[in-house]
Amino acid sequence: MRKSHPVRRVVLATAATVSGIVLLLSLKPASGPASAQAAGGAAPQQTAAAQESPQGGSGQQTGTRTVTGEVAKTQYGPVQVRVTVSGGKITKAEAVQAPKGGLSDQKTAMAVPKLNQEAVAAQSAQIDAVSGATYTSGGYKQSLQSALDKAKSTSGGGSSSGSGGGSGASGSSGAAAQARTVTGNVAQTQYGPVQVRVTVSGGKITKAEAVQAPKGGLSDQKTAMAVPKLNQEAVSAQGANIDAVSGATYTSTGYKQSLQSALDKAGG
Repeated sequence: MRKSHPVRRVVLATAATVSGIVLLLSLKPASGPASAQAAGGAAPQQTAAAQESPQGGSGQQTGTRTVTGEVAKTQYGPVQVRVTVSGGKITKAEAVQAPKGGLSDQKTAMAVPKLNQEAVAAQSAQIDAVSGATYTSGGYKQSLQSALDKAKSTSGGGSSSGSGGGSGASGSSGAAAQARTVTGNVAQTQYGPVQVRVTVSGGKITKAEAVQAPKGGLSDQKTAMAVPKLNQEAVSAQGANIDAVSGATYTSTGYKQSLQSALDKAGG
């Protein structure tokens, strides 16, 4: 028994050591992959959350633009409306031209603020006429609709030019090249010569002015009264088919003749 006793102790110690090594090897790989999986799952979720926030903020930008409608002729004078559009909505409307003089001043002061409010509230030109200012209301609605049409056209043009910068630049330079100023022939009248100069852009009259008109005595008063109206009429009518100004028939006739001559030269 004494001779075999040391051998037995060595065998038992060796067996215990082997069992301990096997137990350690079995426990170590089990804890490694589990912790690696937990770390790998949390990281992608945080990255996705971090990317979502800036994308949402960048998509909320909107454009603001101000557009002026065409002049609407009424029985008591021209009406022209300017609107500010932001994010596809009318945020402001104002009349930059309205009938003036005498009773028209009172009607304009009463009607225009209401029409401005109506335009913003209705978000369109479908607004009610103001009682006592039917002609002004009608002209306001026409010019407002023109401004809204232009705003839609401008919005479409802006998005298409954004996709191709080169085409947008060439389009703007082409529009500038189309603008030209032409002076018509002198029209002789009983009270003196009349001569008209027009600026045409994109096939439309953008400006008209009399570079010559009757002068001296009563003619000075008639010219000062008639010419500004004739200039507005020419732009509004987009042609020489305009009404004569009462009290300045000869000047009006000469103006129309020279205006037609200028338009013929411009090719309009």
